[in-house]
Amino acid sequence: GEAAARGLSRGSPARPLCTAPGPAGDMKRYLWERYREAKRSTEELVPSIMSNLLNPDAIFSNNEMSLSDIEIYGFDYDYTLVFYSKHLHTLIFNAARDLLINEHRYPVEIRKYEYDPNFAIRGLHYDVQRAVLMKIDAFHYIQLGTVYRGHSVVPDDEVIDMYEGSHVPLEQMSDFYGKSSHGNTMKQFMDIFSLPEMTLLSCVNEHFLKNNIDYEPVHLYKDVKDAIRDVHIKGIMYRAIEADIEKYICYAEQTRAVLAKLADHGKKMFLITNSPSSFVDKGMRYIVGKDWRDLFDVVIVQAEKPNFFNDKRRYFRLGHDVISVLFSLQGNLYEFLKLTGWRGSKVLYFGDHIYSDLADLTLKHGWRTGAIIPELRSELKIMNTEQYIQTMTWLQTLTGLLEQMQVHRDAESQQVLQEWKKERKEMREMTKSFFNAQFGSLFRTDQNPTYFLRRLSRFADIYMASLSCLLNYDVHHTFYPRRTPLQHELPAWSDSAALRAPLRQEAQAK
Repeated sequence: GEAAARGLSRGSPARPLCTAPGPAGDMKRYLWERYREAKRSTEELVPSIMSNLLNPDAIFSNNEMSLSDIEIYGFDYDYTLVFYSKHLHTLIFNAARDLLINEHRYPVEIRKYEYDPNFAIRGLHYDVQRAVLMKIDAFHYIQLGTVYRGHSVVPDDEVIDMYEGSHVPLEQMSDFYGKSSHGNTMKQFMDIFSLPEMTLLSCVNEHFLKNNIDYEPVHLYKDVKDAIRDVHIKGIMYRAIEADIEKYICYAEQTRAVLAKLADHGKKMFLITNSPSSFVDKGMRYIVGKDWRDLFDVVIVQAEKPNFFNDKRRYFRLGHDVISVLFSLQGNLYEFLKLTGWRGSKVLYFGDHIYSDLADLTLKHGWRTGAIIPELRSELKIMNTEQYIQTMTWLQTLTGLLEQMQVHRDAESQQVLQEWKKERKEMREMTKSFFNAQFGSLFRTDQNPTYFLRRLSRFADIYMASLSCLLNYDVHHTFYPRRTPLQHELPAWSDSAALRAPLRQEAQAK
């Protein structure tokens, strides 16, 4: 990859700078010949890459893990066992927008804004005091070109001026659960349900900015957050889904098939969700069947995650009104562990929220964890297109070419290199827009992993687009993470011939 391109020259001893392998006037022609040679080699490489595409239904592993060791399977409910249609985000957006108008006395004109499913992606950070939404990489650097105030991108120079560079210090970043504490200004949106919240924040900011309405960004953030919370707490969302379950829930036989397969192999199963019992019961009857309770040993509703996983002080209550065992409201994980004895690496828990579902379980309790990332399937399909593969292969080759040829410091060569840099920048923008016009891929900034992926790698042993991916593996399958090359390793097995051939010659020319 791009890292491989960089690795080729990084291990080489420093060489004296030289100008050209011939008369100075030939330099431009020499560089463009190298460019065309690299381009041809890249084009020859694309068919072989196209014959080895990624499987959108695969399970990807961060840690080695054998399903033979797993005796107990746990599940979150929303976006794990059940998936919702696009209509749900529109419902949440509209209900929260109306709460802002009716209860927080916001201008009635904001009703003209409608939910745009293509605006935001998960994992973005929001600077509460500056009212800007942005994408941050694994090393706390802002990806320039992805900073939005309202619906407008903030120019790079303004971002750099605002943050005195493009790095966000650790103390300004939110903690594990995305809360702003100790005066932190950044909130990270990790939940799929947060997509309408980011979009609503941007719409209201846009309205105030366009109409020159003076406002306090911190209060706006809190009001939108409260409105979104009320859509859940006041039961607006639950009632709407229960009233029209076919509109909002994507019916999937796979959920039933996955649970039945695990039950057939004698696996124990439990469910932990923040949703109320009647809501879960109605949804599970729709997607699994009226006998869904028979598949689970324990069901925990209104769990108040993440507190459920880490708060030892809350007391415990059992009830028998929904199924054989129901933990409700006052339960906590420590009491659950005492009751069941289900601890350590024989438990595998699946959830979609990397912090409130998975972080404590892996850090404090040693459970194995599986992240459900619905966006993964659509991103992999994009990555399998010929246009993406062609663009990405050439982008990586061009980056390697730039790194190698920068030793030519004469004016003519530098002019060519500037043209290459311009092409590289345009291609980076194009690869971003393949995924999302504003923010690009959920998993990558230009060359680094996103902050979202960093946390995913830390807290999830395996990750997949949906639980249905489990149907492609038997219950004794061992997941092995791929060995990815480090910056100082020479990855001969993955490096492109297109990059190697000209660059080796360049090294000999010196």
